[in-house]
Amino acid sequence: MRVVVALGGNALLQRGQDLNAENQRANIRKAAAELAVVHQHHKLIIAHGNGPQVGLLALMDAAYDAVDPYPLDVLGAETVGMIGYMIEQELGNIIPFDDHIVTVLTQILVDPKDPAFQKPTKPVGPIYGKAEAERLQREKGWVMAPDGKYFRKVVPSPPPLKIIEISAIRMLVESGIVVICAGGGGIPVAYDENNKLFGVEAVIDKDLASGLLARGLDADMFVMLTDVPCVYRGFGTAKQRPIRAAHPDALRPEVFPAGSMGPKVLGACQFVRETGNDSAIGQLSELAKIVDGQAGTLISNDVEGIVYGA
Repeated sequence: MRVVVALGGNALLQRGQDLNAENQRANIRKAAAELAVVHQHHKLIIAHGNGPQVGLLALMDAAYDAVDPYPLDVLGAETVGMIGYMIEQELGNIIPFDDHIVTVLTQILVDPKDPAFQKPTKPVGPIYGKAEAERLQREKGWVMAPDGKYFRKVVPSPPPLKIIEISAIRMLVESGIVVICAGGGGIPVAYDENNKLFGVEAVIDKDLASGLLARGLDADMFVMLTDVPCVYRGFGTAKQRPIRAAHPDALRPEVFPAGSMGPKVLGACQFVRETGNDSAIGQLSELAKIVDGQAGTLISNDVEGIVYGA
């Protein structure tokens, strides 16, 4: 099969971990081991998040005040190069030497007039306690939002409209190359009045961008990986229930958190409706089982309603 796998930013840098290169490489090494198993049997396309990484670069950038801060699109491009390099190296150390891997810096078109710019929802950067979050909001004017028992900075996250490099990515995939692309949800760009591209101050949701990628590549399966085993109804409450499988029409993305599981459910449902193929959401450590339908949450036209686990 042609399988698009989207790695969550928190799968590459776990919650609460120090934002250093050693931790990122260790997590990517674990991810590479799981990806290599899928690569043995399928054509693999890898997308990934960059929330913690782009937030870290923004903090570093802000510490050097001799020049104006770099915009989010440029910081996003930097993280895509960094993460792509690490994935290429760690996966390349496992799979056969002649199996080539390429990272594509991917520009994705957004509408700069989208209402999302008036309502930031996408978490970036490290987690903060309540007092620290309130101080940063007061001193820097950041928009902060809850992330579990912590808080994170949130930025605009407009929906992706078009992948600029999709034809080049398709050619690489058809040549049998493992492609790492749409990293961090892609680099957000728009056209000006002269039909020239320019960068946009935003972070596109990785799952929606990966879904657009999967549809554009006619993928047979679209898998989104995170740090929980599956989608839960009522996550974090006493009535929490695991969803093992669902028909796309039975799920309502708006009932899931906007900055995390909501976009995953939306991206999965869009993919299944438009292609008729299956999508799945689950934990990185169970990737091979998820592709085989033995773990995670399956979204499929072949499922009736919602199937809950124990």
